[in-house]
Amino acid sequence: MDNSLKTLSEETPPDPSLENEDSRQSSGFFRFLVDLLETLVLSLLLFLGINTISARIRVDGSSMEPSLQSGEFVIVNRLAYKLGSPEIGDVVVFHFPGDPGQEYIKRIIGLAGDTVMVNDGQVLINGQPLDEPYIAATPRYNGKWEVPIDHIFVLGDNRNNSSDSHNWGAVPMENVVGEAFFVYWPPTDWGKLSYNQSASAASYP
Repeated sequence: MDNSLKTLSEETPPDPSLENEDSRQSSGFFRFLVDLLETLVLSLLLFLGINTISARIRVDGSSMEPSLQSGEFVIVNRLAYKLGSPEIGDVVVFHFPGDPGQEYIKRIIGLAGDTVMVNDGQVLINGQPLDEPYIAATPRYNGKWEVPIDHIFVLGDNRNNSSDSHNWGAVPMENVVGEAFFVYWPPTDWGKLSYNQSASAASYP
């Protein structure tokens, strides 16, 4: 009789704790990817939403001094004139009619149908003098302009160092980006623009 020993190969049963650990790791990684994707999508939607209703503009030039300084950054409300109407005194950003690729920032002085006159340093709207506490100095030029329908007449606050409507005429409303209403940089200038109050201020050299 063959009494030789036979070695039996026994398969070790899987450890349930290891399977659960692998499952937890896989589930955790999947959850991380889902959370990351949700964050990215929400961030994109938020970015698009903010850019739909507002713009951030850098002032370049001195034509809006003393109200705005070159290098300041302002927030522009794109919906201001879609939900409301422009008013005299608003500071607006618009595509320059002579070169729509450039954005200018100026103050509204006249509305559609108005007669704007500058005479002896005084701005008059339909014969009425305009109170302008924001200007750097009274204008040294004279003139008279009729503002067409669907246009606005704009001037820089630094009247004698500004290329604006007194040079090249009124701005079509379709060119207007929105109303500049808040300075957010630098922090020392942080705050709402006064008087109701990269864009080029279009200063003369």
